[in-house]
Amino acid sequence: MDTVFRDVRLVDGTGGPSRRADVGLADGRVAVIAYEGESRPTGRRVVDAHGLALAPGFIDMHAHSDLALLRDPGHEAKAAQGVTLEVLGQDGLSYAPVDDGTLARIRTQITGWNGDGHDIDFTWRSVGGYLDRLDEGFGGEGIAVNAAYLVPQGTVRMLAVGWEDRPATDDETARMRQLVAEGLEQGAVGLSSGLTYTPGMYASDAELAELCRVVAAHGGYYCPHHRSYGAGALQAYAEMVALARGTGCALHLAHATLNFGVNAGRAPELLALLDAALADGVDISLDTYPYTPGCTTLVALLPSRAAEGGPDALLARLRDDAAAEEIRRVMEEEGADGCHGVPVDWDTVEISGVADPAHSPLVGRTVARAARERGEEPWALVRRLLIADRLGPTILQHVGHEDNVRTIMRHRVHTGGSDGILQGDKPHPRAYGTFPHYLGQYARDLGVLSLEECVAHLTSRPAARLRLPDRGLVREGFRADLVLFDPDTVAAGSTFEAPRTLPTGIPYVLIDGRFVMKDGRRTDVLAGRSVRRAPAG
Repeated sequence: MDTVFRDVRLVDGTGGPSRRADVGLADGRVAVIAYEGESRPTGRRVVDAHGLALAPGFIDMHAHSDLALLRDPGHEAKAAQGVTLEVLGQDGLSYAPVDDGTLARIRTQITGWNGDGHDIDFTWRSVGGYLDRLDEGFGGEGIAVNAAYLVPQGTVRMLAVGWEDRPATDDETARMRQLVAEGLEQGAVGLSSGLTYTPGMYASDAELAELCRVVAAHGGYYCPHHRSYGAGALQAYAEMVALARGTGCALHLAHATLNFGVNAGRAPELLALLDAALADGVDISLDTYPYTPGCTTLVALLPSRAAEGGPDALLARLRDDAAAEEIRRVMEEEGADGCHGVPVDWDTVEISGVADPAHSPLVGRTVARAARERGEEPWALVRRLLIADRLGPTILQHVGHEDNVRTIMRHRVHTGGSDGILQGDKPHPRAYGTFPHYLGQYARDLGVLSLEECVAHLTSRPAARLRLPDRGLVREGFRADLVLFDPDTVAAGSTFEAPRTLPTGIPYVLIDGRFVMKDGRRTDVLAGRSVRRAPAG
């Protein structure tokens, strides 16, 4: 063996009982598993792992590391958590497929997620080109962790239709179908949408169905950030389930939660909807993060019609007094679609990051508090900040419910996704803490899930959704993407006060049998590559 882990508590990802074992690795794969009483393997490197659990590497089903993986070779935010695979291209907005004009607009629109990209050489325009760029990584060596990609429906609509709020023509729909098919053929695992983000939200259900049929034909899955997580949340979930029923497309519900006061205690209603569909044979899964606050861009809260025409058109409306007043009225009195149909409560909106450091004194304050400190109305502050920071601010939105979080994470189709935005001075701690927080807080301390169940939620279930034949389990012949952690001490170090603190209790992480983390420290190994869609059938 290349490496042998001696006397581990093997939590193999199936959800079944853990067992004591020795695990030997050779040529980047699990070569032998020897349980107590069986002949023990020997190896060139033997690690005494007594007291440690050995599990498959964790799969982050909802990540926003699209540029971070090309910017930071260490990528400790995820590597230190035991994440060995991230799924990118989320919420319908990412950097492939694009043309020059679309790329420029995308970079502005999602600066709050990924930075403006001034430090990235955008050598690609296609999905395949982006995946190739990930494989090249740093000096041809690769990237920190593996990455899969979803074709972003909003970006596709931008390419084929533009930024107008109108139905697509037949020719435009055909063009979108072609772009989605090309992305899947080049290795994407499915299609994402951001149906509270422009311009993807302008698509009708019929338009989405046309694209989902393409995804189904290629064996991928549809991953929507659906039309509301607030006032219309249950209707929005039902809309996505109906879409899956009608098209035969597998459905994976992104950051599946129920937020705002109107949804307190309503998680059982969501799960009843999903159980009925599952009983009928609809292929559904979901992901969540184990926290109550959400995180997005400040501009995302605005009414969608304000953004028609793209970022420059939105900035022009913000500079116009009459247009800006109408935006305020809709947000504060009616409830904008960008704020999920709920009138915005500026006391719940915390500024977590800005593009221009000149505005950093606002970070860590709610909009309401910052406005009081400056003697102005909240909307006046927001308007001024969006213009000055060119739509760059990110926010935390404190609108979740702990009972909903716990109820949903128990469901049999649940998987883990950080939704981790790495930008900003004070990012959401989920970016650095989701997976150890599941293991430490929700499995060990609260007992919401058993350790074995929790590991299955983070490993084999997402691997099954991604149709990965040799990942997600510790099994002989499978890839040696592994994490060793101490079940008694594993915990998220990240907090809302210190969000970039690394976790504790995760000394070893391996990708393809190579140590990405060793003795709790990041190595210089770049073992990550693109993980491309397996052919249908």
